[in-house]
Amino acid sequence: MHYASLAISIENHIAHVQFNRPEQLNSMNLEFWQEFAPAIRELDQSGEVRVIVLSSQGKHFSAGMDLSIFANPNSARLHGDPGRSAENLRRLVLQLQQVFSVLEDVRVPVLAAIQGGCIGGALDLVAAADCRYCTQDAYFCIKETDLGMTADLGSLQRLPTILPQGIVREMAYTGAKMGADKALQHGLVNQVFNDHQSMLEQVMAIATQIAARSPLAITGCKTMLNYSRDHGVKESLDYMATWQAGMFRQEDMLKVMRAQTSQSDPTFDNLWPVTLPFSE
Repeated sequence: MHYASLAISIENHIAHVQFNRPEQLNSMNLEFWQEFAPAIRELDQSGEVRVIVLSSQGKHFSAGMDLSIFANPNSARLHGDPGRSAENLRRLVLQLQQVFSVLEDVRVPVLAAIQGGCIGGALDLVAAADCRYCTQDAYFCIKETDLGMTADLGSLQRLPTILPQGIVREMAYTGAKMGADKALQHGLVNQVFNDHQSMLEQVMAIATQIAARSPLAITGCKTMLNYSRDHGVKESLDYMATWQAGMFRQEDMLKVMRAQTSQSDPTFDNLWPVTLPFSE
């Protein structure tokens, strides 16, 4: 797979997706908005990938939206009939939101490794990941407030499920930066590392642990955790029972028990690839 804004490699069922525009602070240009979601979906649909690791090249994770996109007056089409213009803008925002929501929609866990600035749209993006890790020099910022607009791609919706309400509101109202230590203290990140290389090594080690488990069990965990976040306990328990009734299979459990008996590592089948309906 080749993309202009991304560098992608796959090894041992782990896909490493890197933002590869360090000279531009990995800002999200037109190619990014067109490529990111299809790339993530393609990795998930292959069935070969069991974990996705997101990282970036250079000093900063991402400066967020590349504002040069809006240099084209047709980007958002904020002219002409007010009703049609508003409908078009709403649809555009929904399309951009889906670029990040894909990280929740895919069947596999997504781990984000963050260094330097994680600003604006980049924070929207990592908020949709399963787990976040960062370096000591990392900082997080809801930058949209400083630009005279309300953040609209997920930070204000997802961060309150991760961070205390007061912390999110302060970030949104002031545009202030949250440093790595505070991000760890309040649970935005799982772990803080001294440097980029040690962070990547440890995140890849965690990804390796995940990839060694049953892909069916892992996708079940992700599905249930996402559902439980957005629903009540009773509804979530009911859905869990329904899921288990359909997805519970003894084969993977038997492989684990046999491997424990023989003191070896179990080998699991991949999830089936996602194909077009009725394709071979």
